[in-house]
Amino acid sequence: MAIIDYAAAQNLALMFFGQAAALGDKPFLWAKHDGTYQPVSWREVDRQVRALSRALRAQGIRPGDRVVIVSENRPEWAIADLAIMAAGAVSVPAYITNTVADHIYILENCGAKGLICSTEKLLRNALPAAIHSSHCEFVIALEGKGPAQECTIRFQGWDDALKAGEQMPDDVEDVASRRTRDDLACLIYTSGTGGAPKGVMLSHRAIFCNLYSAYDLLQEFGLGDEVFLSFLPLSHSYEHTCGLFFPISIGAQIYYAEGADTLAANLQEARPTIMTAVPRLYEVLHGRIVAGVERAGGRKRDLFMKALALGRKRIEQPGSLSLGEKALNLLLDVLVRRKVGQRMGGRLKAFISGGAPLNYEVGIFFLALGVRLCQGYGQTEAAPVISCNRPRNIKIETVGPALKGVEVRLAPDGEILVRGELLMDGYWDDPEATEQTIIDGWLHTGDVGEMDADGYIRITDRKRDIIVISGGGNISPQRVEGFVTLQPEISQAMVYGDKRPYLVGLIVPAAEFVESYAKENNVAADLAALAGDKGFRAAIGAVLDRVNRDLSNLEKVRRFVIAAEAFTTDNQMMTPTLKIRRHTIRKEYQDTLDALYEGKAG
Repeated sequence: MAIIDYAAAQNLALMFFGQAAALGDKPFLWAKHDGTYQPVSWREVDRQVRALSRALRAQGIRPGDRVVIVSENRPEWAIADLAIMAAGAVSVPAYITNTVADHIYILENCGAKGLICSTEKLLRNALPAAIHSSHCEFVIALEGKGPAQECTIRFQGWDDALKAGEQMPDDVEDVASRRTRDDLACLIYTSGTGGAPKGVMLSHRAIFCNLYSAYDLLQEFGLGDEVFLSFLPLSHSYEHTCGLFFPISIGAQIYYAEGADTLAANLQEARPTIMTAVPRLYEVLHGRIVAGVERAGGRKRDLFMKALALGRKRIEQPGSLSLGEKALNLLLDVLVRRKVGQRMGGRLKAFISGGAPLNYEVGIFFLALGVRLCQGYGQTEAAPVISCNRPRNIKIETVGPALKGVEVRLAPDGEILVRGELLMDGYWDDPEATEQTIIDGWLHTGDVGEMDADGYIRITDRKRDIIVISGGGNISPQRVEGFVTLQPEISQAMVYGDKRPYLVGLIVPAAEFVESYAKENNVAADLAALAGDKGFRAAIGAVLDRVNRDLSNLEKVRRFVIAAEAFTTDNQMMTPTLKIRRHTIRKEYQDTLDALYEGKAG
């Protein structure tokens, strides 16, 4: 392990070069090739960063210029990001789910001079956008061909760019040394849950503040030779800071997950010590574990449920276990919890959850099974982490206390306000939005919360997402949706009812439940067809009745409709970080949802 001096570090590129010099041939970035994980050493990554950085300057990149990255998580993503910063330029990560229009918006909005893209598939959207852009001068692609027609844009393959860069004098560190902590490091566009994304300007200083805060937190686990499994898109600020630059700052290894479908296998292969992800991942893991236990049945199920019950009792009611329960709980550590830990790779120190509220039941589930899960809180505008549960004192119903170096206070209306070096420099080319968000040096998060005596923050509402029903009651949709999607029969949900007399819901049933119902009733496992099946609707209605028993009268979902398809990134109903896009879903289903109040549906 090689830990940097966070206070003295000048910029992120120089931080990397220092770590690479210290760690040399040790493995750094791991990716799948021919079915097995293969490492790239610190020295080799250093070589490619230097070469690509020189190649970018040969393409005309100068300090302060913007370069867009369109790529899945892989070693080349990190190399491109570091190379851009080493050239004194500004990295602009873009989601791989972006359409041509999305790419055009970002390229035009930030005035990007170049674009780096990975696969031929991603080029299909990225290249037309680059050609259309009035600013973009070149594209560098790992795979795929350049434009078929003559155009002003220059196209270069990744290998050719590296070869060209290698032939230039190695003055990369000299160039990088001209950038300071206060210079702009990256421009990260918000995922746009409520409209057009805004470009968040993050300095090297802001990211270093987060890195030091993360180190202060995670050293409570006993940091050593750490291994990270990178799953969340690197274009998201959470993964960009915590899944790339923090591992670099402590000399850790990074494995790149292949995708959601292979995550369980990747956990076994990478055997991570730390993993950061959004709540949706933990919900999926929770569902798979529960389903597996139910299939096993018998003694295995009984032991699992007993471990879950005793673990929960120990956490929620400290000191309440009898001597017999304590002895049994120790035995269940061996019979159940150790096996659960092995499914996570066997050496996991902690899951860190952020990016969206974590359902309490999911959080307590993992803690009860001996999997340390710390919920945190942040925003892209804060580089991004603001608070997190301390490993030695986890209160899973909260997002923990403010990190070291971060000030948090509550406004009179309960809104969470944040101050410190971690704050963004503002929104790109949008001074009005900046002034509305940072007031007198405080970031106005838009989240409403409360703090306990230990400074632990509990998020209670989202100012912008609050549903105000016509009777005047305020409802947090995320809370209700969390209860609904916790049910094994339901995969996704969105509740609706602003300025209406009660809540209604748009429901996406779980694929396993759809298949099970179809088999038992000898009908096609087709979601669109089952939406009108009386028996299927009755089964979903029974699930919602079960949920409603635990909700207040205001929160009860009175009527519902079954969605024609799941919410996905492909249909633009989910962000790349797996949060639902309410405005997109409402636009698609507006008439259907309104009909629920008119007695025409549901």
